[in-house]
Amino acid sequence: LPTDNLERQELTAKIANLLDQLAEKEKHVISLYYYEELSQKEIAEVLSVSEGRVSQLHSQALVKLKLKMQSHLF
Repeated sequence: LPTDNLERQELTAKIANLLDQLAEKEKHVISLYYYEELSQKEIAEVLSVSEGRVSQLHSQALVKLKLKMQSHLF
């Protein structure tokens, strides 16, 4: 249905906008993890940080995205 496609495009645009609001390293972690499908160990090597820091950045980004999504959707 055309309306489903339009809604999907709008949601994609909203999510892209929310991702743009993340800190650079958070964006990088999200991109490498979800789009490039790298492991946290691989991301740590790319960013020259510890795996623990990658985990922390990933968690921070997800919390921020969740909060921003809730405030935009409700």
